[in-house]
Order: sequence, then structure tokens, then C-alpha cells
Amino acid sequence: MAGRAGRAVKAGNQASAGDLLELVRSGRATTRGALQQATGLSRATVGQRLDRLFRAGWLREGAGGPVDSPLGGRPSITLEFDDAHAVVLAADLDTRHGRAAVLTLTGEILAEHAGVLVIDEGPEAVLGELGRWFAELLEKAGRPVDAVCGIGLAVPGPVDSDTGRVVQPPIMPGWDGYDIRGRLGRAFAERSGARADIPVLVDNDANLMAYGEQRIGYPNCSAFALVKVSTGIGAGMVVGGAIYRGIDGGAGDIGHIRVGADALCRCGSYGCLAAVASGGAVARRLAESGVPAASGSDVRDLLTAGHPGAMALAREAGRQVGDVLATVVTLLNPGVLMIAGDLAGTPFLTGVRELLYQRALPRSTAHLDVVTSQLGERAGLVGAGALVVEYLYAPERAEERLAALGV
Repeated sequence: MAGRAGRAVKAGNQASAGDLLELVRSGRATTRGALQQATGLSRATVGQRLDRLFRAGWLREGAGGPVDSPLGGRPSITLEFDDAHAVVLAADLDTRHGRAAVLTLTGEILAEHAGVLVIDEGPEAVLGELGRWFAELLEKAGRPVDAVCGIGLAVPGPVDSDTGRVVQPPIMPGWDGYDIRGRLGRAFAERSGARADIPVLVDNDANLMAYGEQRIGYPNCSAFALVKVSTGIGAGMVVGGAIYRGIDGGAGDIGHIRVGADALCRCGSYGCLAAVASGGAVARRLAESGVPAASGSDVRDLLTAGHPGAMALAREAGRQVGDVLATVVTLLNPGVLMIAGDLAGTPFLTGVRELLYQRALPRSTAHLDVVTSQLGERAGLVGAGALVVEYLYAPERAEERLAALGV
């Protein structure tokens, strides 16, 4: 996938096979000659290190590229990351629904399933069901269990990326501090016969949606922000090609910024943005007026059907969110602000733009594109898959894995 931030490459004999792989994957050097120039390694050393990557099945030779020498000669053979040697499992959890998929290492979805998964039922039940989904999807995709190199999971709460555990999640009762990585790995192993220690990475859903959308649609945007408005409200930010999480995963939790209202939020505080402008808040107001609605997904269905009451409330919610986003845009100065989630339609977007452009300084919005999701409900899956791939094929981790393979 494009859009990855370029990592510094070690020079001379310090450049490892993993460093060469990173250069090829990022597109910065895709021939043997270009790798020599980028690293300072000799032709023989480049050949030796590439041989390890070929034996692992991670690289392949592509078509001939441009001639390296101005004197002419045979065209250089290009090198490509071989995305067929493994697959990634990914899942995206919302409060009442889940989505799971098998993806190639470059983000193509091979098999997908969506269904009811109620987050309130707790991690044991939800992750157990995900393990079953994954096993069935692998069979559907026609890929063996040992082809899975890792699992990525998006959850609707703040995540400590070092431990993969959610931290005081307002809308995930029973999940605080739970060992998600261990349980999901065991659930998949129990259903598929896979090894139980398969790498599992967990991150916030808005973070992974932002990561997927930025990499696919806006790879050259150095400051990208996504706001997900569903049952709750959260934001994800990609800065310099990497997810910005803050010091402990709490960055982007804009749903709990106080906006002066007296509504009680699920976090226990009064006046949070999510309490008045989320899909859950809109659903509550609709239910109070006699319209059946219990969640953000119910509001989405009403908006799709053109329900006038839902459309009016969505626009009002957009104005409330836009007021907060004026501060976010002033602070982050992003090139793209993407609105995603159940409420991300014309009424809500209109409301956001009304207040955002009214309250933010013209300097902050002069080069800002306010857009809606390109990947839709697949954004979290694509981002979760990319998170796994970037982790497993980063230079140092790649070296460890090559050694474990004995190549």
C-alpha cells in the first residue's frame, strides 16, 4: 500500500534484509542497483540479503524496469513485495455489529462477513464468536490456516497500543483491561487449529479507519483527520504517515469534550459532545418523539430512507460537532477532514461545514478538504490489516521473523 512514512534506512553493512524489504515495499528502491545506491551495500551483499527474502517468499521479480546506466544495456529487473505468501485476518467492532475479513498483505479483501455482535455481551462471548467467523472466512477464501500471519482488531474505545487492552472505554462495559490479544488468539486457534501465539494487534476503530482511508485515498496528505460519528463519536489522526495516539492511546476522544449541555453521557459525565450529537443521542431523541430507533445504525437506516425528523436532527448534530471541529482543525491544521460513520451523510456534513467554516479561522481552512468516507464500512478492516502488515514487516521485526524461518 502507498502512503507509508519513509523510515530511515541504515547505511553500509548495517542495512539488513529487513531494511531492503522496507525500501522495496515503500517504492523508494525497487531494483538491485537502486538498493545499492540507497544503502551503500556492495552488489554481492545486496544479492545475499535479497536471497533471504526470496527464500522466505516475501519478494518476487517483476517486469524489467528502466535501464540503470546512461550507456544503455539490459533493463533492470524490478523487485516487488509478494503479497501472495500470507494473509491477514481483520475485524471491526461497533456497539451492535461486527465485520470481519481475510485480506491480502496489500489490503485486498478475499472474503468478508458482517453480522450482529453486541459489545455489551462482553469480550469472552464477542471474541469467541469472532474466532468462529475467522475460521469460516479462511475456508471461504480458500486459504490454509498456516497462511495467516496476524490478526488486526478495531474496537470502539481507547486502546493502550503496547498491551492491546482498552482503557476505561465508555461504551464497552466489561472490557476495561481485558486481555483481548490472548483471548482472540485462543478463540481463533480453537476454531481453526492454528497456533495460539499468532500476533494480534488491537487499536481504536477511528484510528484504524483513518489509517485505512489515508493510505488508500490520500497517501500524500501529511496531516489527515477522520471523525467517526456512530453510536459514539471518536477521531483518528494520521500524521506523517503514522497513527497519532498520544502517550497512552487517548488522542482523538473528542466525543467527551464538554459542550455545555446538561445531557448525561454514558461515561458518567454531563455535557459531553457524544451525549448530544452522536448517533446514539439522535436515536434517543427520535425514540422520544415516537420514532423507533435505538442506535446509530437505526439512525443511518432512517437517513437512507429520507426520514425528515432524522435528517433535521442529523443536521443539528453536525452543527454541534462542527463547532468542536473548528478547534480540532485550528490545532492540527489537517489537509483532509473526513466524516465517517452512521451519520456521515449530506444532512450531517452540511451541519458540520456550517459551523466549522463559521468558527475556524480562514487560515486553518484555506487548504482543507472536508470529505466523506471512500472505503465506507471497510475502512476499519483495511486499516486493521495495514496495521498488522506494517508491524510484521518493519525492518527489525522482519529480521526476527527471517531468523525464525531459518533463512
